[in-house]
Amino acid sequence: MRGRIMQVAKCPTDELSLTNCAIINEKEQPLEHVTVRNGPHKFVFTLKTHPGIIYIVIYLLSVKMCFLVTNYRFDKSRQCISTITTEIDFLQKKNADSNLYDTDKMASEFIQYFNNQAFSVGQQFVFSYCDKLFSLTVKDMEGMDPSILKGKTASSNKQKIEIGLLIGNSQVIFEKAETSSVTLTGRSRTRESRQSIISPDWNFEEMGIGGLDKEFSDIFRRAFASRVFPPDIVEQMGGKHVKGILLYGPPGCGKTLMARQIGKMLKAREPKIVNGPEILNKYVGESEANIRKLFADAEEEQKRLGANSGLHIIIFDEIDAICKQRGSMAGSTGVHDTVVNQLLSKIDGVEQLNNILVIGMTNRPDLIDEALLRPGRLEVKMEIGLPDEHGRIQILNIHTAKMRQHNLLGGDVDIQELAIETKNFSGAELEGLVRAAQSTAMNRHIKASSTVEVDTQTAEMLQVSRTDFLGSLNNDIKPAFGTNQEDYASFIMNGIIVWGDLVSAVLDDGKLLVQQTKNSKRTPLVSVLLEGPPNSGKTALAAKISEESEFPFIKICSPDKMIGHSEIAKCQAIKKIFDDAYKSQLSCVVVDDIERLLDYVPIGPRFSNLVLQALLVLLKKPPPKGRKLMIIGTTSRKDVLQEMEMLDAFSTTIHIPNISSGKYLIKALKELGSFGDKELAMIAQAVQGKSLSIGIKKLLMIIEMAAQWCEEASEDRNEKSSYQPCPVYDNITLLPRCNTPGRLRAHTNMIKSR
Repeated sequence: MRGRIMQVAKCPTDELSLTNCAIINEKEQPLEHVTVRNGPHKFVFTLKTHPGIIYIVIYLLSVKMCFLVTNYRFDKSRQCISTITTEIDFLQKKNADSNLYDTDKMASEFIQYFNNQAFSVGQQFVFSYCDKLFSLTVKDMEGMDPSILKGKTASSNKQKIEIGLLIGNSQVIFEKAETSSVTLTGRSRTRESRQSIISPDWNFEEMGIGGLDKEFSDIFRRAFASRVFPPDIVEQMGGKHVKGILLYGPPGCGKTLMARQIGKMLKAREPKIVNGPEILNKYVGESEANIRKLFADAEEEQKRLGANSGLHIIIFDEIDAICKQRGSMAGSTGVHDTVVNQLLSKIDGVEQLNNILVIGMTNRPDLIDEALLRPGRLEVKMEIGLPDEHGRIQILNIHTAKMRQHNLLGGDVDIQELAIETKNFSGAELEGLVRAAQSTAMNRHIKASSTVEVDTQTAEMLQVSRTDFLGSLNNDIKPAFGTNQEDYASFIMNGIIVWGDLVSAVLDDGKLLVQQTKNSKRTPLVSVLLEGPPNSGKTALAAKISEESEFPFIKICSPDKMIGHSEIAKCQAIKKIFDDAYKSQLSCVVVDDIERLLDYVPIGPRFSNLVLQALLVLLKKPPPKGRKLMIIGTTSRKDVLQEMEMLDAFSTTIHIPNISSGKYLIKALKELGSFGDKELAMIAQAVQGKSLSIGIKKLLMIIEMAAQWCEEASEDRNEKSSYQPCPVYDNITLLPRCNTPGRLRAHTNMIKSR
């Protein structure tokens, strides 16, 4: 069709008159869009065909008028409509009413009905909404910046266009005509209230989102890029929209919050949010019916509007509750299996829906049926992990914004400092920290009396200070995936006694291994085994190395926390510690007293093979990409681990010896500071040339027991001698001399060989 003169004919059906398209005979050359000219006026229309049309049909143009009709091709990289502003009025004044018309719903219907159609500035057309006919006039149009579609920063200057193509991402603004009596409500009635879903000025902090910028960017690229482009371009590429996203990660990291904001970002309908367990029903077939109800609106709209249907978002919280592996629940009624089948058929079955987006959230992605995770279903799997330092700054700024606005935040509060001190805190734990600091600050202004009263005189000076935050950080809020100092503080409560170069060498080797874990790109997993005789201080050295590493996640896997556990329960507890470690960027796991974890006893001998195999797998398993893990093991039975082939699972082995000479013994006693120079000289003389073998832990116990004996002997006024018998510990007997009550003076009386 090149420059043909065509005459306007009468529209054969009322339905065609509302399409805002130029209708031509189906025998005409197939085209997408045409330019219609009559003198100075020029409009572009999208074409539809109909067998009953002899001439061209354009509603609202006079019948039998003649126009020059030519082909028109859109430059879709520059002529896609970003914002279209229309003036609205009732088509017939006699049908006017005073009802409120929601412009947001009108805009949604407008985009669905006129999707992928051409519009021109000044064009008039008819729009049907709520069984009412409205006359619309295109007042103004802005083009979409092509740099946005390429992932670049958009220009702040809006480009005006005269002719444009409406796409699913366009925004529609309704303005009342001068003589119109239409009553409008909603955000779409004014330009200022509209916001582009792909605007570079999208403010995450105002939406209460912090630390998830990268995750939002990745989800937009994978799941929503196809919904931004015109549908015909996606169709030409043979592409399909992503129908499902799985958000997984530790609790409190923002999965539910992100899912809610995805709906707002796309300006889709209000998301349907359902908790997984709410789907289940005790009556037969009701659980499956609940799944069908969630998709009913999307099915109805797709049948009615087809490709122009709007996006329906369905969010499943705790999706693992209803989508477990089929066949995994022995003895069950099979309800979970049928629910999974029903969900699969709705997302990607024979009558699949193309206007849905299913978002599942879980802390346990390993429990979900594999069929649900394949491409075409929940194909975009995004880990919502613990926020980094920049993310923690954003989250803390969000939760302290109102305090800062009303001058309730102390000037000494440094958000950067708090972000550094809150390594491995989740978003929920950071919010809890702010609440705890607020409670501490408010508690200062409560009168201590028989009744709980607020001191009104000082309450006006309420401010949350740095001390409040640090106090809450130390006492109230502990991260679930962080470092709990109480776990390892008990192992080094007496400090590290550096009784020789051997101890210094162990600490230096530990620092080197820590640096290797932090800096090496080739060895994300570093493991070391500290082995030596009992009571030689292996656990204390392991705890000291882990403490000085300053890793954000430090966990001690100790047998004392698994007393009474079955083999399976013990394996699950050990695996959970390692799974938690994988969620942190830098982690350190101390596997203490390995032979006790294995239930090893020399009588028999016997051990737990199930726990052994679990440990062998976990010790060799590298952490996920981008994560680094250091493992420190301790054992007193190196020979047993050698027979179990566990030594090869560690990167290196370090021997921790006992105190084996008088020189080292004297140095240890000096470090402890419990003896005077005279007593140290006597001890040195007594142990000279003797062969010793005493662990530092046993030595500490001997000294404390001698000190206790000394205090009791000093309080006895009837003591006949300054020297009293003292029990023999290993090969050393310490006899206290109590000339001064309450003061410990002790020396070695003799060395007894075993």
